[in-house]
Amino acid sequence: MPELPEVETVRRGLTRHLVGRTIVELQLRRDDLRFPFPTDFSKQIEGSRVVSIDRRAKYLLIRLNNGKTWLSHLGMSGRWTLIGEGREGRPGRFSHGAVIGSGDGPHDWVIAHLDDGGKAVYSDHRRFGIMDCFPSSSQAHHKLLTNLGPEPTPDQLTPTELATSLRGKKTPIKNALLDQRVVAGLGNIYVSEILHRSGVSPRRSATNVAGVSGISRRVERITYNTHAVITEAIDAGGSTLQDFRGVDGDGSLGYFPHRFGAYGREGQICTNTDCDGTIRRIVQSNRSTFYCPRCQR
Repeated sequence: MPELPEVETVRRGLTRHLVGRTIVELQLRRDDLRFPFPTDFSKQIEGSRVVSIDRRAKYLLIRLNNGKTWLSHLGMSGRWTLIGEGREGRPGRFSHGAVIGSGDGPHDWVIAHLDDGGKAVYSDHRRFGIMDCFPSSSQAHHKLLTNLGPEPTPDQLTPTELATSLRGKKTPIKNALLDQRVVAGLGNIYVSEILHRSGVSPRRSATNVAGVSGISRRVERITYNTHAVITEAIDAGGSTLQDFRGVDGDGSLGYFPHRFGAYGREGQICTNTDCDGTIRRIVQSNRSTFYCPRCQR
């Protein structure tokens, strides 16, 4: 599943090429993705100009000049591809080999035809993505957005807020950080990296990490490393895992995975300074967790 840095990379690419363009036709090639498309979905969007594109957690929020917001979530395998003069997006290939993103592919479900003759194509072979359209003024009450926690960025996530959210939670800290009500947008890959850098065991309970009162050193380290890992990943263009592709230029991949210290490194030597431990893989809530049992306590 694309994580927050991947989604932010897509947002920046879409912003560069879609803002200022009018969507003259929105073609739907099926009735649903994970959920059915809203009633009159195409009619709510057609004829509108893209004013800006924001992101909240892993949701893309395409702002239209008619006061509506077009919400897009990539799900497990969703991808946007841009086609037309001045745009280039190479969709790559999924593991089963089907080329997508042309607008005529077997998994190209939503095609936005633009006023300059270009197209923005949403493809999703697993159909686990989400799309919706709602009045921008009602965003605070949208069922998918209303309970989201702070963004994992320095301007929103503070040690005080994190400690307050963790305190009293008996679940493992790994699971707590994946709870979108605690921190919005964190996913399995980057939480493993954050805890590895912070020297905190993924098995430790969230309330123990938070401490009884005040701000513990563990919370301070997790907060700092959350900011650092997410910023680095965004700057690098997201991860290269599975079939994610950026939408700019030649569709080149991000490079942050080359700096992974824990994720996907089972059996390899820990990369933390002065640690000769070996990275171990465990399963928590049906997800792989990679950590060093020697330096993550």
